[in-house]
Amino acid sequence: MYAVLYIVMSISGLTIAAGFYLYLTRNKQNIKRIRKLVKNSVFAYTVLVAIFLFFLIPNIARAQSSTDSSSGIGFLAAALSTGLATIGAGYAVGAVGSSALGAVSEDPNILGKTLIFVGLAEGIAIYGLIVSIMILGRL
Repeated sequence: MYAVLYIVMSISGLTIAAGFYLYLTRNKQNIKRIRKLVKNSVFAYTVLVAIFLFFLIPNIARAQSSTDSSSGIGFLAAALSTGLATIGAGYAVGAVGSSALGAVSEDPNILGKTLIFVGLAEGIAIYGLIVSIMILGRL
């Protein structure tokens, strides 16, 4: 269990140390090395975090009763559905809202149409909330 943590910490430390070294030497070849190093480190870190989440978290997040051991994962699923839907809705409202503002500044007659698109983007968060309520209702 702690082996994954040690591997992630060593990758992070080596990446930071190599990044400082390559940054301090400052030439064009090192910039390419920095980019390659960051890509490889992010990939390795993502794989290790995924391994941690998929294999180690289910052993940690358990309910106290032995009869219903899936309720801990249910609470995590409800939280993730609401949180990720809200993040997606925020991104969508930011993109659609800025585009709608630009379109309305050129033609004020399309304000109603643009509000519909912003409302649809906000609906993503509501869908995530409904899914989490359904998950919590089954626990």
